[in-house]
Amino acid sequence: MKKLRLIAGLTAAALSLGMLTACGNDDSGSKEGSGKVIIGTLDLVNGDLIAQYEKWYETELGVDVEIKKFDSGKDINAALASGSIDIGQEGSSPAALAIANGIDIEVIWIADIIGKAETLAAKNGSGIETLADLKGKKVATPFASTAHFSLLNALKLEGIDENEVSILDMETDKINAAWQTGDIDAAYVWYPVLGELLKDGTAITDSEQLAAKGVVTADTNVVRKEYADANPDVVTKFVELQLKANDIINTDSAKASEEISSVLGITKEDAADQITQFKYLNADEEIDYLDKEFAATLKSTADFLVEQKSITSAPELSEFEKRVTSEFVKKAASK
Repeated sequence: MKKLRLIAGLTAAALSLGMLTACGNDDSGSKEGSGKVIIGTLDLVNGDLIAQYEKWYETELGVDVEIKKFDSGKDINAALASGSIDIGQEGSSPAALAIANGIDIEVIWIADIIGKAETLAAKNGSGIETLADLKGKKVATPFASTAHFSLLNALKLEGIDENEVSILDMETDKINAAWQTGDIDAAYVWYPVLGELLKDGTAITDSEQLAAKGVVTADTNVVRKEYADANPDVVTKFVELQLKANDIINTDSAKASEEISSVLGITKEDAADQITQFKYLNADEEIDYLDKEFAATLKSTADFLVEQKSITSAPELSEFEKRVTSEFVKKAASK
């Protein structure tokens, strides 16, 4: 199975404001009102891939379109900061960091909610059957990742002090090796390593269960506010295409799997399996998330990264509330 890293762990060096603004003189992006949009994509498993397959961007946005491929949310943020893209796709952690670092963006779309794609697995025979059983155990996760964020929030929701658990910072390949040698008892991680762990392990909780409790990790689409202000119809149409793509995912998974597999160069079976690991929202769900809780999710993510020393400070909740908008979803849904 092709490894599809959904939301990368982030460090201060990778996402410092200095790095992001270093590209500030890049004038390769589209000009406001110029009749062009430049879209940055990470090829995540969501409706963006269907829009790419169907060539909706080129045929339906009504402007010239350029699609740029990126490897990480860090790179998306650098491109947004320099103005070399107009709309970008990134995880909730990079989005929170973009806002914390003062990049002038708006979160306009939640592309997917991470579900069982990230799971806390306990090794069989470790004596771990519930979160409470983690006390005194060794649990690995990549620090400053969404999995780390989810693990600490899972403990907090259960009233467990994180200091009662030995939490180890490990990259995914190291987690698998430590699991096999018995050096760790559990891990919060994603596929494909998660699939290996579950061969002789048990799922204790996952990001789908945490999302239901308000601890949301997600992939998003963001737009440069200057571009959105000058081109609201393009941004609205972009969101309308995401709604249309999500409808295919939720109502015709076979078609969605075929199209996603074609764009990514993976098997239909792999695509079908990965689709089940996420939640794809309809218009009402999008509006509900964006209006009621997503700003708080980004704020808590930023606060978490401050605690992890990935950034030095996080703005107040009001700043995140200004940067999360359901305006374009509401307009798109009314068409």
